[in-house]
Amino acid sequence: MDSPFTDLDRPPLREAALRKALLVPGGLWREVDVVPETGSTNADLARRAEEAEGLVLVAESQVAGKGRLDRRWSAPPRSGIAMSVTLAPTEVPVARWGWLPLLAGVAAASAVSRVTGVDARLKWPNDLLVGERKLAGILAERAGAGVVLGIGLNVSLREEELPVPTATSLALAGAENTDRDPILRALLRELEEWYTRWRLTGGDARTSGLLTAYTDACATIGRRVRVELPADRTLEGPATGIDEDGRLLVTTSEGPTAVGAGDVVHVRPTAD
Repeated sequence: MDSPFTDLDRPPLREAALRKALLVPGGLWREVDVVPETGSTNADLARRAEEAEGLVLVAESQVAGKGRLDRRWSAPPRSGIAMSVTLAPTEVPVARWGWLPLLAGVAAASAVSRVTGVDARLKWPNDLLVGERKLAGILAERAGAGVVLGIGLNVSLREEELPVPTATSLALAGAENTDRDPILRALLRELEEWYTRWRLTGGDARTSGLLTAYTDACATIGRRVRVELPADRTLEGPATGIDEDGRLLVTTSEGPTAVGAGDVVHVRPTAD
């Protein structure tokens, strides 16, 4: 493996400083680990999901990262944030756990905006966008009695390093700050704040303010979309909102339809 100091524009994360900032009495986060390399932070924490809520694992290099539907995700070492956390909202009905990736999106968009000045918008159900280009992806997976929530955020990738032409990074988006330490701290604090608020309301997205926050930040709403479903089925029409269960509302020629993230292969904008 290369030395962490071979690219001075990409210094290593400071694990001790992160722990000092984030591991506070009464807080959600119980453990923060930074590893030089791993296959998948989600897979690593899935094996430890029964241990405790509030575990945080960050990898400087993730060689087998994945997104929704097992899509591959990769980036050069120290060019982004690849992290996973364990959550166990046992007091929230499981039917409402579908809000967790949307909640993470709200937290990530808020943290990015506050620390870097980049206006990131949300693509339902699990991406952050700058314009039409993907900045980050989110993956929530059941593990034991809880959930492992992963976030991959492109920070300093250069144009030639992007995995696909439709991706982007904070650096390419003109971020005021690309230091990963404050971005990561802000992201975990925002995630804790929204998760705690949502959990204390029993997962009620409306009462917790999550439904409004997500709707305000969602670039999908108001667009005409094509929703690709399994077995080559499709829906097409304007996306009009998000319902109480976090499903996307699409008005088709046959009337309003709600689609859940677990049922969708792709959601693509069409001609507005």
